[in-house]
Amino acid sequence: MKHDVNVFRLILPLILTALLVNGCDHAEVAEIKPGHFSTAPVALWQADLGNGHYQNPILYADYSDPDVVAVGDDFYMTASSFNASPGLPLLHSTDLVNWELIDYVVDKNVPAETFAVPQHGNGIWAPNIRYHDDKLWIFFPDPDHGIYMTNTADPKQGWSEPKLILPGKGIIDPTPLWDDDGQAYLLHGWAKSRSGKNNILTLHKMSADGSEVEAEGEVVINGHALEGYRTLEGPKFYKRGEYYYVFAPAGGVPVGWQSVFRSKNIYGPYEDRIVMEQGNSITNGPHQGSWIHTPAGEDWFIHFQARGPYGRIVHLQPMAWKDGWPVIGVDEDDDGVGNPVTSYRKPEVSKPSPVKNLPFADDFADDELALQWQWNANYSEDWYSLDAREGYLRLFAQQSVDPEGDNLWMQPSLLLQKLPAPEFIVQATLEIPETLGEVEGGLLMFGEDYAWIGFRNLPGTGEMEIGEVSCRDARKECTEHFEPHSRVKSGELTLRMTVSQGGQTVLSYQKENGRFRALGELFQARRGRWVGAKVGLFVRTNDADLVNAKNYIDVKEFRFIQPKR
Repeated sequence: MKHDVNVFRLILPLILTALLVNGCDHAEVAEIKPGHFSTAPVALWQADLGNGHYQNPILYADYSDPDVVAVGDDFYMTASSFNASPGLPLLHSTDLVNWELIDYVVDKNVPAETFAVPQHGNGIWAPNIRYHDDKLWIFFPDPDHGIYMTNTADPKQGWSEPKLILPGKGIIDPTPLWDDDGQAYLLHGWAKSRSGKNNILTLHKMSADGSEVEAEGEVVINGHALEGYRTLEGPKFYKRGEYYYVFAPAGGVPVGWQSVFRSKNIYGPYEDRIVMEQGNSITNGPHQGSWIHTPAGEDWFIHFQARGPYGRIVHLQPMAWKDGWPVIGVDEDDDGVGNPVTSYRKPEVSKPSPVKNLPFADDFADDELALQWQWNANYSEDWYSLDAREGYLRLFAQQSVDPEGDNLWMQPSLLLQKLPAPEFIVQATLEIPETLGEVEGGLLMFGEDYAWIGFRNLPGTGEMEIGEVSCRDARKECTEHFEPHSRVKSGELTLRMTVSQGGQTVLSYQKENGRFRALGELFQARRGRWVGAKVGLFVRTNDADLVNAKNYIDVKEFRFIQPKR
């Protein structure tokens, strides 16, 4: 297998340079003609190399704590979504490489009143998706409330209302197992921030229908008793042959490793082994994910990698069994510990997939908000409209929650999406009516540090100021200072952010001559609370009387462009 890794590391830059999608160069996909752009996903990052191999990450987007289940020839993935609404994304694939975002399981986070305001870092943590009794099941934690369960016989027909089956603070990372004798179990970890304990895994008996869990559990794996172990969490529970297996990461998100525990008795004692670590690869902290056994008899492992402002991006690793233990990645020195691959052959499947890329651009031609969009808290239907003006997104001005400092951190009505690639250009074209009141808004790069470029309307003048803002340590209540750079007539305004490797961002706007003028300083994007940075839109006012149907902006397009080299 060594040639799979080493040869492709050498030729990968050439492949990426020459790679074509449907006969079109990536940069040209976005540039159609003035006023129009392709609604097909632009290949800002493409995992499928088109030659029977793939490159990691398979998703260069913040699908944190991914979990995957096989249902026949189909694969379904879910991931953490924290405070974003809608939440609990559902993705589908037939080859584990090309994925499509098909829905969200939770439209609004519960309890609804709690999540009506942003709950950064709270909400839906690491979920577990399983297929059992002809149903898809998802068990997900809220660290402040407990473990919820939802299921469906058909994901196209919606999911059951999430049910709180194990209440309690600090109970996280649930994983169910239905044993051969019909007894069901639930294993979970602990968040020290809420419970005062962590680094242990607790097992409970559960009813067969997943609706009830015994309150008292038993610690079956104690990380404190294992040399070098810290932050043991994110377990996934399986049975193979006569052994129970617990796949669980340890060592912390940025630099941890993947361990596996096994026992012939569900209550232990469990043996432990590290089965994947960074080694000589560039993939830091390769851990917390899902074992997938395919209909072709192959084994694979999907996990995340923490990448700063890009969040927790998703990787696919080959997996093999040796002496009753899994080895994840490539084990070049045959010591039983795998290392992550940069590229590898694609899985053998009976339903080969065409090349697919997640959508990010939006021309607002549909009658529903595209799936890539999420709000900063539980949303209200009157924040936006897609039918007020055909082909446009109408965003209504919402009252600022921080009129003194204008800090956006706790603003619910931010419309956001994940960063799509290591390098990209994001561009939004807005139309600002002359009748608009004292309102401001624009294009936003959001995280614990954030920046935006946009407009501040000057009521009664038919004009607006164009400017930029940067706000650092937003979680600690930074104060915005709008820096006006020019004054123009109300009307169409095109805003742009150019993001280079590592999240360095240039803010600019389009002048009348068609060229873009950069404003402010180079901005370094920064992750949010347990999530990557996000890009999006907002419009706000300090005057509650202006929160009405007359004060809005229309968004003509939100597009992504591959930077030219």
